[in-house]
Amino acid sequence: MSDKKIITVFGATGNQGGAIVKQFLNDPELNKTWTVRGVTRDVSKESSKTLASQGAEVVAANLDDTQSLIEALAGSDTVYAVTNYWEYLDMKREEQQGRNIADAAKAVGVKHLIFSTLLDITKLTDGKLSRVYHFDSKAHAAEYVRSLGIPATFFMPGFYMPNIPGGMLSQRGENWVLSLPIAASSPIPLYDPADTGKYVKAIMSNKEALLGKGFTASTEYLTAQEVLDTFKAVFPEAGKSAAYFQTPKDAFYDFMKSTGMPDFAVDEMYENMVLLQDFGYYGGLPLEESHKFVTEKLTTVAEFFKKAPAFAELK
Repeated sequence: MSDKKIITVFGATGNQGGAIVKQFLNDPELNKTWTVRGVTRDVSKESSKTLASQGAEVVAANLDDTQSLIEALAGSDTVYAVTNYWEYLDMKREEQQGRNIADAAKAVGVKHLIFSTLLDITKLTDGKLSRVYHFDSKAHAAEYVRSLGIPATFFMPGFYMPNIPGGMLSQRGENWVLSLPIAASSPIPLYDPADTGKYVKAIMSNKEALLGKGFTASTEYLTAQEVLDTFKAVFPEAGKSAAYFQTPKDAFYDFMKSTGMPDFAVDEMYENMVLLQDFGYYGGLPLEESHKFVTEKLTTVAEFFKKAPAFAELK
C-alpha cells in the first residue's frame, strides 16, 4: 500500500484543476509525497483517459449529488474544489454545489480544503453592485465552508488573462483595440490559470499560516491602459496604432445581447466591469500577502501575450 497522501482535484480536465494535476504529476518533490485523484463527470471522455494515462487516478462524481462526492473524496488528505457558474448561469445551483462539496469534505474528514471562491460583491459594495452573481455564489458557499469548521484556505483567482487576446483586445480593421466599458485607469489583477498549480503548491507548503485565510491568485495589477501598453511593447509593429476604447454602456449591452447572452447575465458582466473601476476586483487587497508564499515564477501579461494563439502572427 502506498504511503503517499491523496490530493483530490475537482475540474481536473479544466483550466484551474488541470494546472494543479500537471504540477503534482510533473514536480518530483510533490510526486514523491502525493497521489493525484482527478474528479470528472465522465471518466470515459478522452480528456479523462489522457489524465489517467499521465498517472492520475480518475474518478467520476456529480456536484449535484453529495453521496457521489463523499465516495470521490474518501481517503483524501487535501481537496481542491472549484465550481463553474457559467455552465448553468444559476447562482443558487453553484452555491449548492459548493455546499455539497463542503458537506462531503466534512463527512470524510478532509484535512485541508482549498476552496476556489471570490468576494461577496453585494456586501463589499453595500448593495451598489448586487448582480455579480458568480462572485456572490462562491462567497456564500465559502461562508458555509467556514460554518462547518473544515480546515480550509480560500483561493481567489484573479481576472483571467485568456479573456484578453482576441476577445477584449482584438483587431478592428487594421488596428488592434482594447475595449472595455470602464476607464483606462481601472486596475485589473491578472491571473494565468496555468499558474494555479504554483499557487496551490504554495498554499499546501504553508498550510498552517494560511488556514482560514483568503489567498489572492494574480501575478500583477495592471490598469487597462497598462495592459494595452504591454501589448504595444511586446508587438511594436502591430501596436503602433493600437488604442484603448471605453465602450459606452449602451454599446456594451447591445454587443453582449447580440451574442445570445441572457439579459441578467449581461447586467452581471457589466457590473463585474464596474467593480474593477469603482471598488477593485479584490476590494483593494494587495497581492504581496500571497506572493510571499509562492516560490515559482508567475506568468506576466507580457509573457502570456507572447504565447497567445490570437497574437501568434504579430510582430
